[in-house]
Amino acid sequence: MGAWSQLDEVHGTRVRMVSEPGMHDGSTGDALVCTVRGAALAIWVGDCAPLALVADGGVIGGCHAGWRGALDGVVEKTVEAMRAVGAAGPITAYLGPCIHGCCYEFGPDLLAGFVDRFGPQVAASTTWGTPSLHMPSVIEQAAVEVGVVVDHSLSECTACHPDRRFSHRRGDTARQVVTITRTAAA
Repeated sequence: MGAWSQLDEVHGTRVRMVSEPGMHDGSTGDALVCTVRGAALAIWVGDCAPLALVADGGVIGGCHAGWRGALDGVVEKTVEAMRAVGAAGPITAYLGPCIHGCCYEFGPDLLAGFVDRFGPQVAASTTWGTPSLHMPSVIEQAAVEVGVVVDHSLSECTACHPDRRFSHRRGDTARQVVTITRTAAA
């Protein structure tokens, strides 16, 4: 495996194309797309949703989806960039650990915007009874709209598992890193 490409994530929608290992490492943005072997795409998160995207034909992507970026279309723009470089078939997105509705207290006005955009399934309640946003449902809906299947088997709430996950909301300064690489012939 070659050098990593890890962005300085800014909770936006900028997608960077990686054409050689290590390209764009430290650049600003929230998503990476790549078709070359040996490159490693790295997405780091505390509570935001990390997505590893894999398509037939050797196109891979990594996406950092915080609430702002998700609402503004970072998932959709990442898929669009993958399609632009040859991802013609199905794309699968693997959702990593992120904050879930049980712990993601969210203001009612902002929550209403998410419900308007993604549907009522994104609204939840915290375990203590306040309105919350369920990020996995936001990601699922954004992905479905662009024909992507989401695998949730790796996702668990970052705030609920202090023994194995870091959470910005819980006050942790450390982060999870999800890496995506294309090493095999495709």
